[in-house]
Amino acid sequence: MITMSEKLTVGCLGTGYFAQYHYSAWNRNPAVVLKASADHDIEKARASQSELHFSSLSAMLESTRLDILDIITPPASHYGAIEQAVEHSLKAIICQKPFCRSKKEAVRATDLAAAANIPLVIHENFRFQPWHRCLKHVLNVGLIGNPLQFMFRLRTGDGQGANAYLDRQPYFRKMPRLLIHETGVHYIDTFRYLFGPIKSVYADLRTLNPAIMGEDAGQILFEHDNGIRSLFDGNRLLDHATKDPRLTFGEGLLEGTQGVVTLDGTGRVKCRRFGKTVQSTLLEGQNWTGFAGDCVYALQDHVVSAVLYGTKLENTAAEYLPVLDLVDSIYQSAASGKKIEIANASDG
Repeated sequence: MITMSEKLTVGCLGTGYFAQYHYSAWNRNPAVVLKASADHDIEKARASQSELHFSSLSAMLESTRLDILDIITPPASHYGAIEQAVEHSLKAIICQKPFCRSKKEAVRATDLAAAANIPLVIHENFRFQPWHRCLKHVLNVGLIGNPLQFMFRLRTGDGQGANAYLDRQPYFRKMPRLLIHETGVHYIDTFRYLFGPIKSVYADLRTLNPAIMGEDAGQILFEHDNGIRSLFDGNRLLDHATKDPRLTFGEGLLEGTQGVVTLDGTGRVKCRRFGKTVQSTLLEGQNWTGFAGDCVYALQDHVVSAVLYGTKLENTAAEYLPVLDLVDSIYQSAASGKKIEIANASDG
């Protein structure tokens, strides 16, 4: 059993809407102490679930011995926060997505962390959702033979009408890039996790709700190095058959030469063998704690395990950089109406 003296100390920067899931998950992890939080609004920091509260990152870093810094702020603050953090003896930094404001800035941040020998992990939590880990296991054991194609239909049901997004994340309305930059990026990372590097993309994007600036619907076809095709079919105006559209965010279909695997809105994963009509359940739907299958906790615990026991990290900043290129390529494809080939796809 880990004692208090052995626990890792964590500090969080930011107290926005999604930060609640970070704070809750850290406080449930028996291997850490949520030591401090920082926000320019000190009252919001004081309202968080940490022991100490600061009005700036610099004050938190200088006044508190931290093992892990969790950056839960918008992209404009990422580079500056990482630049400050690498001057301290941290064991890991976690940074929310979208990562920095540009590929150039993200590369500089990645290089800073590498020079300081501090692991920098991007908080891409969708790959840690239990149903996606289940799909990965299906692929690893060859349950459905050779995988041929995968489709995910994102149907959040929160984008209709003049008041779309106002109740939870109103800044969505003014983002010039929405569906892919903010939401679809999760699935770019997840598709790469499941099927490997992506060699080409073809995208068709639309803005359906005139109350917002960016795109809210579209289809993107990905071709992976191994020949597998994956399709992201996203529409934020429509929903799917579930009580909570934000649990799985949609439905998935994985097809191979020896069977089919389906994901529904409860998080249930089922498999039907080729030529059969009966389905077996691989993962039951359930009332998971936290956000979307408790994937925030799973990602954080993954980093904690790497710090404490040296296990291999997923989604380091260096590994994540190709995702930024893919986002840009998707918008390029949508604008040109052409398939975009990805240079050096296997490098990621």
